[in-house]
Amino acid sequence: MSDEQFYHALKVDEDTCFGCTHCMHDCPTGAIRLRNGKATIRKDWCVDCGECMKSCPVDAIYVEQDDFIEIFSYKYRVAIVPAVFFGQFPENISEERILSVMNELGFTHVFQAEHTVDIINEVILEFQDTKPEKPLISSFCPAIVRLIQVKFPALVDHIVPVKPPIDASAAFYKYLLIEKGATAEEIGIFYVTPCAAKIAAVKSPVGDDQNYVDGVINMDFLYNKVYQVLKSQTNTSSTIKQAAFPQLTSKGLKWSLTDGEADHMKGRCLAIDEIHNVIDFLERLENEEISDVDFLELRACDQSCAGGVLLSGNRFLGVERLRNRARALENKTFQTEELESFRNFIKKNIHLESLSPRSMMKLDEDMSAALKKMQRIRHIMCFLPGIDCGACGAPNCQSLAEDIVRKEAHLSNCVFIQRMMEKTRKLSPDHAIRLIENTWGKDRLDKDCKKKGAKNEGM
Repeated sequence: MSDEQFYHALKVDEDTCFGCTHCMHDCPTGAIRLRNGKATIRKDWCVDCGECMKSCPVDAIYVEQDDFIEIFSYKYRVAIVPAVFFGQFPENISEERILSVMNELGFTHVFQAEHTVDIINEVILEFQDTKPEKPLISSFCPAIVRLIQVKFPALVDHIVPVKPPIDASAAFYKYLLIEKGATAEEIGIFYVTPCAAKIAAVKSPVGDDQNYVDGVINMDFLYNKVYQVLKSQTNTSSTIKQAAFPQLTSKGLKWSLTDGEADHMKGRCLAIDEIHNVIDFLERLENEEISDVDFLELRACDQSCAGGVLLSGNRFLGVERLRNRARALENKTFQTEELESFRNFIKKNIHLESLSPRSMMKLDEDMSAALKKMQRIRHIMCFLPGIDCGACGAPNCQSLAEDIVRKEAHLSNCVFIQRMMEKTRKLSPDHAIRLIENTWGKDRLDKDCKKKGAKNEGM
């Protein structure tokens, strides 16, 4: 998939952003720059992990999502819901009550995404026996898949080419309804997402040309909508309009949590969550500091999906609730004739196409030209102070050097270089001010002048 087609769910509200640089310094891929006093996201480096959204103190970074009213464009309105959604509610609220309210809000069918994890687990185990590349890396988290594509392209072949539960469950449920007489045009599949990365994955699937999900719904929005109805109810009994599927198994409830996958794979399996931890581990893996690992479960969020940026509740409480429910269901199995009858269909349509590297570090298509640019970056670094202050609008000196070589910035963007150039009269003070304005905006410099003027008027 080309860069132009690569969709990103995270957007910047320029009217709210005031250029505080929190997001720029927290971005794990260095995808954010400051231009004219506003944060800008470099799309070919962004992996939609949501770290910028979490760090923004004024909520200037938001998630672009589908309007809830779009579900009513379809006769059959299906919500594919991950288990972490139910973990947001207090344990005294049953899944049946939650499903009943979702029916009242307009969904004709609700299906939990993790119902297909047994089949996914089976296929991954088959890959463990046949695929020579070790370790295998889970494809569950789309932010991690994109992180590997852009930052660790040499590890792309280690990603298991198996679709995550959201895609497998959406494909299954759509064909189930078609088998029961619905037409494809009448069916709308909507995923209730805990994070921005899954929105991006739905809008521009990686390694999958066929997408069964028609839209995404912010989990925070839906949770609040459902919870308000539950609070207003005086009668706690529930009526579910659809034919209800049985409860998730213990494995299904824990699949989207840390260790949910790793506990069911063969050999030495490690589970690592939070994207900065993942990057540190992958750097060690790429440098061959780590060996003899068979399977890696990597998740971008702390506590995996329970820590998604679009969840309302505390991630630790959400994990506790799901683990409590899973503990009560240990050693119990729940099967449905429909799911078993579609087992072969799901296994046949569960494979991802080969993933392509999209290296953010590629300086030039021509290797000799790329090597020359790398030498130039090292040369520029000799002149930069190495303080990583961010005053140039880049997160650190290395990033500024790379931007200069890419012709996206100038050496004079560094405020320390500016001062040196002013002292030697190679740069006029007016020109230096214009450079600062290009990074921080005119308002940032005018602010103190306005305050002083107002103070003088009052004297």
